[in-house]
Amino acid sequence: MNQDHKIYKIGQAAELIGLETYVLRFWETEFPQLRPGRTSKGQRYYTSEHLVLLKRIKKLLYEDKLTIDGARMRLEEQDILSESLKNIKNELLQIKDLLR
Repeated sequence: MNQDHKIYKIGQAAELIGLETYVLRFWETEFPQLRPGRTSKGQRYYTSEHLVLLKRIKKLLYEDKLTIDGARMRLEEQDILSESLKNIKNELLQIKDLLR
């Protein structure tokens, strides 16, 4: 199985991140970006992308000492910036194609 498609149960994800499972469950209620999938039996599963997000949240809260609200705002700002950069890249590619 490709690393990009690996899935982790909540206990595995929590252990990899260095947190307790209840923290991950709480963060799901506080961060709209964090929406793990569910199996047919309702068990949470996390992808590699979720783990990256969990590490970002942990850094914002534990290292940067932001509040939950502050971390949520920072993630939203980063999402907006990322989307803007993606749009700029697409526009530049379109200009490049026009110049050919």
